[in-house]
Amino acid sequence: MLRRALRVLEFEKVLEHAAGFASTSGGKEAVRTLAPATDPAVVRVRLAATAEVVDFLATRPDWFFPELPNPAPSLERLALEGSVLDPGELYRLSALLAAGRVLARSLATEPRGQFPALDALAANLTEEPALQAALGRAVDREGRVLDSASRELARIRNSLAGAHNRVVAHVESILAGVREAHRVPGASITIREGRYVIPIRREGKRALGGYVHDESATGATVYVEPPSAISMMNRIRELQRAEAREVQRVLRELTERCRAVVAPMTRSFHALVEIDQRVALARAARSWDGSAPEVAEWPKAGDPPTSDRPLLAVRAGRHPLLVAAGANPVPFDVALDPDEGVVVVTGPNAGGKTVFLKSVGLASALAQSGAIPPVGPGTRLPVFDSFFADVGDQQSIADSLSTFSAHLRNLKETLEGAGPRSLVLVDEPGTGTDPKEGEALGRALVETLADLGCTAVVTSHLGALKRLAAPGNRIVNASLEFDADRLMPTYRFVKGRPGRSYGLSIARGLRFPTHVVDLAERYRDRAEARLDDLLASLEEKEREAVRLADEAERERARAAALRTKMESGTAELQEREQAHAAKSKVEARRMLLEARREVEEAIAKLEEQVREGAALEEAARSARRRVEEAARRLDVSDRRDKAKAGRGRPLDAPDRAGGQRPLGPGAQVRLAGSGATGVLVALENGRAVVDVGGVRMRVAPRLLSEIAS
Repeated sequence: MLRRALRVLEFEKVLEHAAGFASTSGGKEAVRTLAPATDPAVVRVRLAATAEVVDFLATRPDWFFPELPNPAPSLERLALEGSVLDPGELYRLSALLAAGRVLARSLATEPRGQFPALDALAANLTEEPALQAALGRAVDREGRVLDSASRELARIRNSLAGAHNRVVAHVESILAGVREAHRVPGASITIREGRYVIPIRREGKRALGGYVHDESATGATVYVEPPSAISMMNRIRELQRAEAREVQRVLRELTERCRAVVAPMTRSFHALVEIDQRVALARAARSWDGSAPEVAEWPKAGDPPTSDRPLLAVRAGRHPLLVAAGANPVPFDVALDPDEGVVVVTGPNAGGKTVFLKSVGLASALAQSGAIPPVGPGTRLPVFDSFFADVGDQQSIADSLSTFSAHLRNLKETLEGAGPRSLVLVDEPGTGTDPKEGEALGRALVETLADLGCTAVVTSHLGALKRLAAPGNRIVNASLEFDADRLMPTYRFVKGRPGRSYGLSIARGLRFPTHVVDLAERYRDRAEARLDDLLASLEEKEREAVRLADEAERERARAAALRTKMESGTAELQEREQAHAAKSKVEARRMLLEARREVEEAIAKLEEQVREGAALEEAARSARRRVEEAARRLDVSDRRDKAKAGRGRPLDAPDRAGGQRPLGPGAQVRLAGSGATGVLVALENGRAVVDVGGVRMRVAPRLLSEIAS
């Protein structure tokens, strides 16, 4: 399942991109063969080692890895007793020694202890300067044995060069004396079977004598070695045999010297490969501007959450292949609270849901492999012990499986193998069959994944899956924002709000026949349409909150500019600037959170009323009234908030006797900010459940104050 999940996520393509930053074949292969570790301690060590190389390279832009042709075959042959390496193999060992020496000396210049992981690898780099020098004198990168390999070899080759020159001069003089009738036009000395010969016409063979080594295709020309040159060539042959014997002696001697240090050279090679692998991962991390994530600890079984920090939080996440392609993808932020596990991402097709799903999976798989993923600071990831993914068309011709059957097989294996520490990624469950049955199957799958306790991302455009999220069931809604005006995705991830389909809106934008779209509107499920209207209202409020935040930022910038121009009153102006900016940002965030909460509660109330048999139109009108009432409350001025602030006692304030008297269910309370009043229903998992006008909200206790009786 791990291999299948990684293949579906295109993990191998990401590793291939990272391998492109390696300098050696061994380093490239080491990157390609990376796989997620499941031990948190191992993951921390891997990430720390990669982050260390990122820091090392940050101040050394011109640093490069030494040349290192793959010496692995040479090292393997050295293990065979009696083997003699050829010049090319010896050159690769020479390069290994040179690379180890260069890198060891490069790292030795760094302050001791500044890069401990690199220091540990550098300790395995071997230096054999005498052997390296001998190899450098003996062989070159083209696989030739050099004259400088030994004095005897140099002497023999000098003699060979002189012998060749003498025989060439002798044969040329013979060629010059050949009769014109026997001469081949433009003929010159050539070599056949390693011997110097003269091309002449066949009829001149008897006149010249000697030994015929070859003839032309027509037989009109023969290649003759003159009799007087035979003894001279025999001398050359003797020198060539002496040269071969001396070359073999040199190679054998150098091989034995290398064999004596094969163990340290092997350790050095492995250290060099690992350094090259880490350098490649570091350069890949820099290319996609990644930050090393924090490795989160899983809570022990049965223990309640000890922290409100999310177990999984991805900040500024991006898909590595999109970054590598220069696509400049929109970063996303996602965080799962301790009581959340399954994220259901809904919305229109081509909105980026599948890319988001793969990005989350790749961030975890890369981090557990020691590669820093394309995420920002503040990212926190647990170590998953298994990965499951069902993405794309899984149709198999070889297995005679339809797309739907293939999906079912994958999902069956997922449900059988997934557990509390599994990451499950499912794209569009229930496709390929009847829509109603697909919805039912998708809902059952999401609820089962939540019951299994695993972490999951499920993407869908099915309406039924938008209504599964409820307090305490570990399911949370999410969407990828869509620009309703331009009918284009913005790819901005939004947690806590399901997405709309926009199918009919897109059809209108594409000038689909109006009467057909109008007819489709009438056929559309009315409850789904009301839900989309409520979601549209929430989107409008979020846009207003963003506008307020932008306005606050502009105010801050104007105040900062004014401050630089003023020569006096600096302290007063700074206080005013900070207070104004903080107030505006707090107000914008409060509006956003309150609006989202009100709309979600209104959706839940609408569904509850419909299930209880209330008329759909009346339920929808009631939901709209609640949203409008919430919007009016959000417009209450700060003066009204301040006027009401001192009338009650905070939920956790001490009583007159000085002790803590926590409020119990039934207490009358007021919500800070909106001024709304309600009844405290319960305290659950550190959150207060308050009934406000028939709508139940979950808020932080610090936002409540008791209404004095």
